[in-house]
Amino acid sequence: MTDHIASVADDAFAADLLRGHTDTIVLGVLRAGDRYGFEIYKTIRDATGGRYEIKEATLYATYRRLLKDGLAEAYWGDESQGARRKYYRLTDAGRAVYSRNVAAWVATRQIIDSLLDLPGRNTDTKGSSR
Repeated sequence: MTDHIASVADDAFAADLLRGHTDTIVLGVLRAGDRYGFEIYKTIRDATGGRYEIKEATLYATYRRLLKDGLAEAYWGDESQGARRKYYRLTDAGRAVYSRNVAAWVATRQIIDSLLDLPGRNTDTKGSSR
């Protein structure tokens, strides 16, 4: 797995912004149901059309943090074939943190949008103002 953003890809600002929300992104994936580690990775990659992937080390650090903080629970699956998989499940605390983080994101986005669209300001797509 690689950490990469394709179109805005080489933009370190966008990468840092996404990386700062990894816990919330994983909690969001778990809202749809229990998932195993690689399945979470694939869900995130597929949801972005392959434009964003999270490194394996980052994801497993996130899983450990979510478990330690009580935001997710883990259990071993009972697959009859192949390797055993560790599944993750969202807890009520995780659901509450997800909702709070999404609300904070929406409020922050609204503030940033307001500041980037100030009346009388003439900007080009490269972000410079005239």
